[in-house]
Amino acid sequence: MSTTDSITGPALPDVKMHLHSPAKPGVGTVVSNERCTHGKKSAGFVRHVAIDVSQTQLAGNFVSGQSFGVLPPGEDSRGKAHALRLYSIASPTTGEDGQGNVLATTCKRLIDEHSDSGKLFLGVASNYLCDLKPGDQVRVTGPNGKRFVLPADPNAHDYVFFATGTGIAPFRGMIKDLIARHSTSKIALIMGSPYASDLLYHNDMLELASQHTNFTYLTAISREKMPDAPKPLYVQDRLTTHREELTSILSSPRSLIYVCGIAGMELGILQQLARTLTGDALDALLQIDPEARENINAWDRKMLHKQIKPTRRVFLEVY
Repeated sequence: MSTTDSITGPALPDVKMHLHSPAKPGVGTVVSNERCTHGKKSAGFVRHVAIDVSQTQLAGNFVSGQSFGVLPPGEDSRGKAHALRLYSIASPTTGEDGQGNVLATTCKRLIDEHSDSGKLFLGVASNYLCDLKPGDQVRVTGPNGKRFVLPADPNAHDYVFFATGTGIAPFRGMIKDLIARHSTSKIALIMGSPYASDLLYHNDMLELASQHTNFTYLTAISREKMPDAPKPLYVQDRLTTHREELTSILSSPRSLIYVCGIAGMELGILQQLARTLTGDALDALLQIDPEARENINAWDRKMLHKQIKPTRRVFLEVY
């Protein structure tokens, strides 16, 4: 048995999955569709879309951290129905309404350019979802996912959440779940974005942090300077600027790490963990081959899950 396998992860809850399939979707009704970036001049177009699923089997049957599917109407250029797209649930387990009847997601409008033709490309599902208006109906599937969720006993652990972009979606729900339980767990959210105007749910997180002393909210802005830092920061840099506070959480046998966002962010976080933690505290989170341990700066993504293996106390969801 490897060291990674010997590290006991938290017991996870039994969750319901696949209650609606693409062949038999449920039909939800849009309740609201609002921009959720911090600044009106944000370079990204990100919407908080809330959907009433009370007439579907998703009602009361999802938990924070899971995802659900959206089936856009219409056909692609080959005459086939548009493919299902999965979106993280941004709501707590009790939903936006407190009853589990309204779930929300965080959707970034995809606008890109074909490299060959130069023609504008609009993401089918993201633009469909971002364009929905209250009262519109939407076909939904799910819920999906059983690992990227809170433990069966959430109060038995402390948490460090790392997010970039729409990767904050599951953490919005998880943090609201923990707070609703009156949890005394230590909770830290480190949210990264290129510019301060791109931060998502920023005011909501500031308010929660001001109301709950066990919740720490930190931001890392990568393309402009921040008031509390001499240079732009990535999420892993907060392990340096707030070393004492975060190390006290991460060194505890209660600690869990969740990472969600753009692929590649996990490598920088794991590298900084290896630089910051030592001994049993590091071994409880990462199994590192001796050769890789000697040259942390040389790590690359090809080494993940081979020479560098997160233990069962680290949850990764990158895309």
